[in-house]
Amino acid sequence: MKTIKVLIKRSPEARDLALPTYMSDGAAGMDLCANVTADVVIEPGQIKPISTGISISVPHGYEAQIRPRSGLALKHGITLVNTPGTIDSDYRGVIALILTNLGKEPYVVKRGARLAQMIIHEVVRAEVEEVEELTATARAHGGFGHTGV
Repeated sequence: MKTIKVLIKRSPEARDLALPTYMSDGAAGMDLCANVTADVVIEPGQIKPISTGISISVPHGYEAQIRPRSGLALKHGITLVNTPGTIDSDYRGVIALILTNLGKEPYVVKRGARLAQMIIHEVVRAEVEEVEELTATARAHGGFGHTGV
């Protein structure tokens, strides 16, 4: 398994929170915690930004992807509006999670709650070339639902 170094800076008010952590030996993502000073209620249908209290430095050629936690999605309908979110290698601001509640009950975010996962992923950049025609395929222009599902 390949490893790279990701530098993490905690905001002063987040010093008591856990750093992003892999929760098992085979985990692809590190859990991110809520840096809230008081409980935050997210009503059904609401969208709220929740700070993690950390900033990161991802090496050039990599990104951090921010994804929902499956247990929160299944049990409470809590997910991220922009999933996966991308933290570019040149971003140095505090990571905030854009949470939404798709469930039927209000959800309470508590300090230190594990709300999302951060995956470090290698980036491939595309070289864009404009052409008059694209290569033909069997699917061609078949879009949404073209396979009957």
